[in-house]
Amino acid sequence: MRLLKRVMVLGVTALAISGARPEASLTIGRLQYEGGGDWYGNPSSLPNLLKYIRQNTTFAVDQRERVVTLSGRDLWDVPYIYMTGHGNVHFSDADVVTLRRYIENGGFLHADDNYGLDESFRKEMARVFPDRPLVDVPLDHPVYHIVYDFPRGVPKIHEHDGKPAQGLGIFLNGRLVVYYTYQTDLGDGWEDLEVHGDGVEKHQTALKMGVNLFTYAVAGAR
Repeated sequence: MRLLKRVMVLGVTALAISGARPEASLTIGRLQYEGGGDWYGNPSSLPNLLKYIRQNTTFAVDQRERVVTLSGRDLWDVPYIYMTGHGNVHFSDADVVTLRRYIENGGFLHADDNYGLDESFRKEMARVFPDRPLVDVPLDHPVYHIVYDFPRGVPKIHEHDGKPAQGLGIFLNGRLVVYYTYQTDLGDGWEDLEVHGDGVEKHQTALKMGVNLFTYAVAGAR
């Protein structure tokens, strides 16, 4: 991420902690990727998360996410990119270089497996960070406590095949830079209640975990 953008983001964070509401707006970037997967899945998820962030924090966030690609300039304007889907992901060689540069310069990637993304996502991330495997994120990590407390780690939101929810990550210099939610479907929990029927409690739980992720990405906490 460009240095100027990072400074602006940190300024917003400081204001949020102090209780003042900043005038500048932030948003989440929805990553549009190649390979055939439905990157556009769960259309009500990010608007609902952004609304929850506006209502429950002092971050000034937009009402809608911004669709970004790894070849577009908009990528560098968002501190947090989110990707989801049920199908295949493929990054070009240029995409691999850009994504690594974005992350190394302060960007945060949250990948949310929507049941079907797992195999190709792991393969592509091994190209982006061949020297940094996905590992379990420790339960005492700030991403589970920075705003709301999740002592057991990422919550299980939507059931598929009985496997436990996992929060996996890639770390650079002590910073969590890629967070992968597997077997949980946070995005399903962020969607309008009637879409998946997982209930109000799971909806609220998913949104609170989303607030933690956004706050961590923006604050640059370690």
